[in-house]
Amino acid sequence: MHGHLSHDALVEVPAAVVWEVCRGLGLARLVNEQLQDVVGRAEVVQGDGGVGTILKVTFPPGTPGPSYMKEIFTKIDDEVRVKEGEIIEGGYKDLGFEFCRPRLHIIEKDAGSCIIRSSMEYEIDDKLKEITSQLTTKPMEILADGVGKYLKKKLSFSN
Repeated sequence: MHGHLSHDALVEVPAAVVWEVCRGLGLARLVNEQLQDVVGRAEVVQGDGGVGTILKVTFPPGTPGPSYMKEIFTKIDDEVRVKEGEIIEGGYKDLGFEFCRPRLHIIEKDAGSCIIRSSMEYEIDDKLKEITSQLTTKPMEILADGVGKYLKKKLSFSN
């Protein structure tokens, strides 16, 4: 069974500024500095933030399901502002998903705002389709909200 989840978050920050945080390891730094209690702790296992980078996210205590996940960055497109990964260990893989592809797409709305489109593409055996109810974009929504708040605050202090 193949499926897709998506969520759009409006952010009152220019797309280019948001993309600078999202494109490499900026999200991992933001998680570690601002969102550890909600998202967890991000650790670079391999790489410099480009394609091929492997990131391990350890979820906060009390989070239902697996305690961690590892994601490899498979695509970073600066032109269309898209970043894709694949969960290679832990997380949804441990629940039985054969394939999970988190994706961030930063879409310019106007000069001062953008949309962070968080999505998850997945593949799971038809016999396990009831497990798809556990799949969510919520962590990515929390990240989008955190990025927006952090950058808006940062931009207001620099003006």
